[in-house]
Amino acid sequence: MQDQNQEFLFIIIMGGLLALVLVGFVVTILFLYQRKQHKQAQALAKLKDEYDQEVLKSQLEIQEATLKNIAQELHDNIGQVLSVVKLSLAVLPIDKEHQAYEPLQHIREVLNKAVYDLADLTKSLHTDRIAQIGLVESIKFDLDTLKKTGLLQVSLDVKGKEYRLGEQKEVFIFRIFQELVNNILKHAKATQINIGLNYVNKNNFAFSVKDNGVGFSMEEKKGSRNPLNGVGLKSMMNRVKLIGATMIFDSSPGNGTSVVMDLPIISTVAKE
Repeated sequence: MQDQNQEFLFIIIMGGLLALVLVGFVVTILFLYQRKQHKQAQALAKLKDEYDQEVLKSQLEIQEATLKNIAQELHDNIGQVLSVVKLSLAVLPIDKEHQAYEPLQHIREVLNKAVYDLADLTKSLHTDRIAQIGLVESIKFDLDTLKKTGLLQVSLDVKGKEYRLGEQKEVFIFRIFQELVNNILKHAKATQINIGLNYVNKNNFAFSVKDNGVGFSMEEKKGSRNPLNGVGLKSMMNRVKLIGATMIFDSSPGNGTSVVMDLPIISTVAKE
């Protein structure tokens, strides 16, 4: 009888151990399955992000190529036509006593301004020029053009010694600068713009644009379905994302708007 009890106890213990082993096996299989699913989800998310980045990069490259072609066409065709008209007017045999002299002089002045403005526009649009002269000089050029209009006061504060960020990044940052200034001119009703470029930190490049315009409510913007609506702003934020930067907007009604962009710098880039 005692032998039967011991055998029965042995069977119970072995059954319990086998049950524990089976439960452990099932738990392990479930854990490995979930882990595999998690890795697959991460891989798919990475592939999707890489795909989105490539699509975005292609779209922006197409935009830059289009701007470059437009600049070339303006220079080669419209610029040439204006130059021919300018030379034709210059050789007209009209003396000061002629009644058409004053109107002709005015036309010449308007035409000269159109030629210079067109030249400035083509330089601003041309990607190769931005890459050639660098970010600081490109921004200076656009700000000088803006100063000549007399629409508002502008200032540029460059801290530290400029280092190259890479051609694509500098072109994208310049386009972001242009879009921000364009938004200020269209919406802010500002009288002053302050641009800041900070090269002091070799590991982080900082870029800022501040205005004294009407500003806007950050809470209302956050509450809307699309806080940064508009094709221009969407393109700007796409560029920020593509170069691995962050951008922060700070504004309130009546207190203007401040935009700060931070771009982490890879050590090899800072040495270029």
